[in-house]
Amino acid sequence: MFNESRITEFALVGFSIIHKLQMFIFLLFLLIYAATLLGNILIITLVLTTSQLKTPMYFFLSNLSFLEIWYTSVTLPKMLQDILSSARRISVTGCIAQCYFFFVLGGIENFFLAVMAYDRYLAICNPLRYSSIMNPVLCCQLAIGCWICNILGSLLPLYWICTLSFCGSNQINNFFCDVIPLLNISCIDATKLKTYFFAIAWTIIFGCLFFTILSYTKIILTILKIPSSTGKAKAFSTCVSHLTVVVIYYGSVILMYVRSPKGEILDFDKIISVFYAVVTPLLNPIIYSLRNKEVRDALRTVLGSGSVII
Repeated sequence: MFNESRITEFALVGFSIIHKLQMFIFLLFLLIYAATLLGNILIITLVLTTSQLKTPMYFFLSNLSFLEIWYTSVTLPKMLQDILSSARRISVTGCIAQCYFFFVLGGIENFFLAVMAYDRYLAICNPLRYSSIMNPVLCCQLAIGCWICNILGSLLPLYWICTLSFCGSNQINNFFCDVIPLLNISCIDATKLKTYFFAIAWTIIFGCLFFTILSYTKIILTILKIPSSTGKAKAFSTCVSHLTVVVIYYGSVILMYVRSPKGEILDFDKIISVFYAVVTPLLNPIIYSLRNKEVRDALRTVLGSGSVII
């Protein structure tokens, strides 16, 4: 009981950084964080101010960009602070809060990627009824549902994590408070809770991924039936950006979370964590800007009119 009561904060192990590279690493991640915020804010601004982007696809894209701002802000500011600090401490309450919001926002991203795949399926496979089905009311309901389902669905795991006691080593072998390393240092046997967490993670990841794959399977089959090569290219071009984001996101997330519940966090896992927690939110606005002609045209229009100053 004495040992349990002493732990009021955790030590984040993070990465072993050579002192000479400390400032370089800090500036690199600071640049990534700033670029992520600016890129996603720019996407939201373009969707709100440009008439040709007021469509369901870009409505969901703006929601995804809003999500990415918070998703990266859960971990990166603390990571930047720890790079310059030798303490690398975080309170138990702060650690659990970071763990909860990271898990919730990650789940919401899975749902939004699935919803965007459904939007592309309707646009290509059922174009005549697309506007009537994907109306503003349904778009809002889908977006709100993505947020509410994940926030409410994660309250029970949050409650169970809050009831845990921690003793012995207070070190978390990662650069942020993820669920796996947090459960690894619990005083009690958290095997059942690990199994429950992985069951939720697998259900969300593979459920949304299966829905996305099913949507794109039907999309590809429909595109193959288009007689002209120009029509095929035009139809597929509307999906390339989203499909690229899906491959990058699920590739890193599956490597991290689809494993045995008894697994330990390794240095390779930390690199994967950096990729999906830091790099992916940066790549999303870049991918949608470079691969999407409508976004590029809207950006030129807004910059040309002087409405946005970067």
